[in-house]
Amino acid sequence: MDDVGLIHHLPVALGIGLLIGAERERRKVHRPAAAGLRTFTIAALLGCGAALMPQQWMIAIVMLCMTALALLSSWRRRNTTDPGITTEVSLVATTLLGALAVTAPLLAGALAVLIAIVLAARDPLHRFVGQTISADEIADILLIAGATLIVLPMLPDRQMGPFDALNPHSIWMVVVMILGINALGQVATRLLGARLGVPALGLISGLVSSSATIGAMGAWVRANPASAAAGAAAAVLSTVANYAQMAVVIEATDHRTFLATILPVGAAGLAALLSGGWLTLAAWREVTAEPPRMSRSFNLLMALTFAATVAIMLMSAAALRAWFGDAGLIAVAAIGGVLDVHAAVISLAAQVADGTMAAPQAILPILTACTTSTLAKIFFSATVGTRAFAARVIPAQLLIIGAAWLTVFVG
Repeated sequence: MDDVGLIHHLPVALGIGLLIGAERERRKVHRPAAAGLRTFTIAALLGCGAALMPQQWMIAIVMLCMTALALLSSWRRRNTTDPGITTEVSLVATTLLGALAVTAPLLAGALAVLIAIVLAARDPLHRFVGQTISADEIADILLIAGATLIVLPMLPDRQMGPFDALNPHSIWMVVVMILGINALGQVATRLLGARLGVPALGLISGLVSSSATIGAMGAWVRANPASAAAGAAAAVLSTVANYAQMAVVIEATDHRTFLATILPVGAAGLAALLSGGWLTLAAWREVTAEPPRMSRSFNLLMALTFAATVAIMLMSAAALRAWFGDAGLIAVAAIGGVLDVHAAVISLAAQVADGTMAAPQAILPILTACTTSTLAKIFFSATVGTRAFAARVIPAQLLIIGAAWLTVFVG
């Protein structure tokens, strides 16, 4: 290795050792540890020096020696008040990063920064895992991780199935998104309390299914009649999330459709936000019951059901458009709005992206889906909830869909 290589790689290794060692040295002030600033710096330089040698087996020798020293240190501290091995593992990692600085200095530096951040965030991380989130929420995180890191990479990322309408990878991403949204909603509800937590749950759950949220809130209000305003606020705010997600998925799928539909979608979202905000302020004057909780199995079932709905909508839209043209597309949008407006919008935007129809042609089917979705929400609020709940939710829903259609007629 020439002198130019030394100039490039040794400073990176030195910085890695100083960065991680400084954090461990600070920790030694409060709790004795086996290694500090100097030890970590030497370890990083040692790893770099081994990697610079022509005998590549020197890296393995150095790593074995550092691992043996780390194990010995951990064994000697086994009876102390802090028997953890974080410092020992960090020392081995620092040595390895010093060696990595020779072949991939940018990667080695980035990993060192991430390790230092994790080490420095010890107390907040412990409080978050031990006190802030519950055991059920940890299980939710593991479920989401499994769905993302195990199932998702196994699914093909290409169009397939009837009419080439399905992309398994994209459909499973919907499942992952729904599980994540639901987990965040449960945490927000518990941390914010009932008065803000119930509206927050409605806002977040609306990203999954606004109609299902309205039905759930109506049932909750029927069991807790004094909390009609909080339940109605959650029901209406779920529509805010509904239209916000609609704008996001349209933009993510096809920018032309986003530009064509942003006025009606934005107007509906603004009307929902104003109505939901007014109901949230009214909820502060109520004595609110404990917020509702959904079981993990219910969350997974909802996610899978929604993904299946998206798949059915994609196939149905492709088939009916092939058979009946635009009339079939509007019929499918109307049905999709009752089932779940998100699925209908995704299928319509996907067809615009595929070039099977122009962006302006998507406006009428999307608003048709929104209208039938509004009718479904009105039906749920009138049949599942109390009269006081329906009296708050139904006018808000009519105002929301009226604002969407008004922009089309005025424009």
